[in-house]
Amino acid sequence: MKKYLSFRTANDKISFLMDRRALFLTSIFLIILLVAFFISAGIGEDYISPWQIITILSGHGSDFDTLIVQSFRMPRILLAILVGMSLAVAGAIIQAVVRNPLASPDIIGITGGASVAIVLFLALFSDMNHSLTISIKWMPLAAFIGASFVAFLLYVLAWKKGVSPVRLVLVGIGLWSLTKALTNLFMILGPIYQASQANIWLTGSVSTADWKKIQIAAPIILLLLILSFIMVRTLNIQDFGEEIVIGLGSKVQQQRLFLLLISTALIGTAVAFAGGIGFVGLMAPHIARKLVGSSFGALLPLSALIGAILVLIADTIGRTLFLPIEVPAGIFTASIGAPYFIFLLYKQRKV
Repeated sequence: MKKYLSFRTANDKISFLMDRRALFLTSIFLIILLVAFFISAGIGEDYISPWQIITILSGHGSDFDTLIVQSFRMPRILLAILVGMSLAVAGAIIQAVVRNPLASPDIIGITGGASVAIVLFLALFSDMNHSLTISIKWMPLAAFIGASFVAFLLYVLAWKKGVSPVRLVLVGIGLWSLTKALTNLFMILGPIYQASQANIWLTGSVSTADWKKIQIAAPIILLLLILSFIMVRTLNIQDFGEEIVIGLGSKVQQQRLFLLLISTALIGTAVAFAGGIGFVGLMAPHIARKLVGSSFGALLPLSALIGAILVLIADTIGRTLFLPIEVPAGIFTASIGAPYFIFLLYKQRKV
């Protein structure tokens, strides 16, 4: 029992064990995220030291530095963190549902459904001045509807006396191809300025972040993350396999449907505000699983931190390395994720 720490609260009504190694690694990655936060807030066309960042956050910085950090850099940083956590946790949930560490929101088509919805949204509600004719508040709803529709098709087409993980993956790959084709079709049929705008969304970028978007995205994502953490026990049970889950008296199909809805909402919200940032939902849970094992009590929070770090670093590199040009964060996550995915497939082949 030395391996675990015991926590008891509410007169022993709530108690749980925490793996010391998992707690240590989670603390390390939280520190890494904080370091990445201060580095990202400080570097750019105008360098601001970490000490100045602390001064600005405490409300005592110069007007110019405060404007740069709070108005331009901070919204991007917070959105990158929120989006990274969303994609990572959604990926971990999907991997639990299909019981396959190579599954991700991108591969089974849910991200593609949200992307199709965003392209249609931009086509229907953009004017010739490249501005939206309705409130941006409706964009997460459009992305959620697109992701939900694909998730519904995925569930229905994979159903055969229940939904098996293998059918979910096979049908998901087909839906991913279909959503990719539809997205390209709508971009071709739409005006040139809309195709250019949609292409940035599909690549994945947080460059359009502002405080208005943070006020919309943060409550939605935080609520969904809390729901995900509440479902930890269900995720652990799902990972044992269908026969054991049924033997424990759990409602397998209802649980899978609810977990898919949570992951769909996370993906839809992330895509709505940052576009189709790829491979985070694959890499972050897989790295976390290698570090702390398959228990979702440790896996989910560590996956969220790793996802936040990946997207934040990718965005920081994209907006600073090639100045004055900004490169979308999705290009860097894909450049890391594609070789990583190939490596995972190679490892699976050797097993």
